[in-house]
Amino acid sequence: MRLNDNRNIVHFDLDSFFVSVERLRNSKLQGKPVIIGGASDRGVVSSCSYEARQFGVSSAMPMRMARNLCPDAIIVRGDMEVYSKYSHLVTDIIAEQAPLYEKASIDEHYLDITGMDRFFGSLKWTKELRQTIIKNTGLPISFGLSVNKTVSKIATGEAKPNGELKVDRERVQPFLSPLSIRKIPMIGDKTFRLLRSMGIANIGTLQHMPPGMMEQVMGKNGVVIWKKANGIDPTPVEPYSERKSISTETTFETDTTDIKMLNDLLVSMVEKIAYELRRKQKLTSCVTVKIRYSNFDTHTKQKRIPYTSFDHVILAAAQELFEKVYERRMLIRLIGVKVSHLVQGVQQINLFEDTPEMISLYQAMDRIRNRYGKRAIQRAAGV
Repeated sequence: MRLNDNRNIVHFDLDSFFVSVERLRNSKLQGKPVIIGGASDRGVVSSCSYEARQFGVSSAMPMRMARNLCPDAIIVRGDMEVYSKYSHLVTDIIAEQAPLYEKASIDEHYLDITGMDRFFGSLKWTKELRQTIIKNTGLPISFGLSVNKTVSKIATGEAKPNGELKVDRERVQPFLSPLSIRKIPMIGDKTFRLLRSMGIANIGTLQHMPPGMMEQVMGKNGVVIWKKANGIDPTPVEPYSERKSISTETTFETDTTDIKMLNDLLVSMVEKIAYELRRKQKLTSCVTVKIRYSNFDTHTKQKRIPYTSFDHVILAAAQELFEKVYERRMLIRLIGVKVSHLVQGVQQINLFEDTPEMISLYQAMDRIRNRYGKRAIQRAAGV
């Protein structure tokens, strides 16, 4: 199978995003080892500077271990509301200029600029966009430009920190070949250990493996990994829209003013939505609550929140909104909850107040739901 992709795909990635934002807010952090995360020993590292990484610190590491590895690090609690604001600022700049873009996470974007060579030159245009982002936000950002998402993302990793790299179509396989298999986006620890046990350490070795053998050992994922190693990835850039949302609502058979029942229903609705977010690996930054009264008047209120997929964070916002929107004390016919402004990501991104035990609890609950169904485990108030 040969690479026949003629697209121009850009991957933008903000460098050590949380740390970079904190350095904008406090210039004294420049050049020093910085760790973002929960301040207590029971907290978890959410992000860290390159200076801290040199001591072995990494994301999702227990804070106690990070402190032991880098005792001189400056610990910053972090502020997801501020990070969300800067993320939206970068997205707005990209949206103004890119013909097609996808917001892959709070700090990553993919752009499809195929065809722009005829007018501007893809590399020149991307360089100028990068400089516009840096000038208007003060944030360091790197990009990779190549034929598809996989190669451009790997190229960005090689360009970091604060760099640029274009990999032309004819250079794709030679570029990938010497790199570690860890550079392939979908390879986690378990897959890495399996491939290493097969004697595969770099992408070049993987490129020459028979795809049939990869499928025999790893199933369909083995073929996908083999294709990525050979620079083959037909995945399109999905148009990003702030209108993407997940919602649920209930219309009552009998109009009600039973506040306890309504609050319990809110709990159940939020649990359902938050589980769906985590199942789809999405994060939300906007919660909306809707009430329809018995006379069919409909009222909604929304609130921007730090990116999250945790029940307790979304529920607090939903309950606050319900108290604000339910002003008329009339009979209620319908109640609804919606989360929007979604981006790709997993719940570990919101770690400033959440201990490893909290994260483990959510993961255990989701495993039970995945196996036995969405209603297999619920908060008592939501039953």
